[in-house]
Amino acid sequence: MFPEIFRRKKKSLPGAPLGQLLIYGGLLAAGALVLQWLDLTGMTRQHPMEIQITLLAVLFLGLGIWVGARVFASHGTKEADAEPGNPKAQAALGISARELEVLELLASGLSNKEIARKLNISPNTIKTHITRLLEKLDASRRTEAIARARELGLIH
Repeated sequence: MFPEIFRRKKKSLPGAPLGQLLIYGGLLAAGALVLQWLDLTGMTRQHPMEIQITLLAVLFLGLGIWVGARVFASHGTKEADAEPGNPKAQAALGISARELEVLELLASGLSNKEIARKLNISPNTIKTHITRLLEKLDASRRTEAIARARELGLIH
């Protein structure tokens, strides 16, 4: 309806999403309430060392889970990016590295012009790559080619 220039783009906050911040804030508030309750009941006077060790252990457990999730999540995407796909299928079909790169960008939903800009080549070259990919994957449409490439393990 409106030209692209007048459309508002979603602005995202840097860092964690608002829902995550609210959850962490709620957990911190609950922790503060538990500490106040423990202080009031006198448990901290009777068993101060055990409570401190338990709280420290829970803190490090949470920190370890959070760091582990971050490390393994980013580690998994790096492996997927470094892995070229199914090299046997790629060789059998005669798909070049550049065609595979175009296929991955095509699967991510980019248009010909966007792919051309990203790879710094002409849109006509992209059209040629796509035409050859359609022939090699025995597909008549882009979506069919992407589905076939996923079946063969060429792209993720």
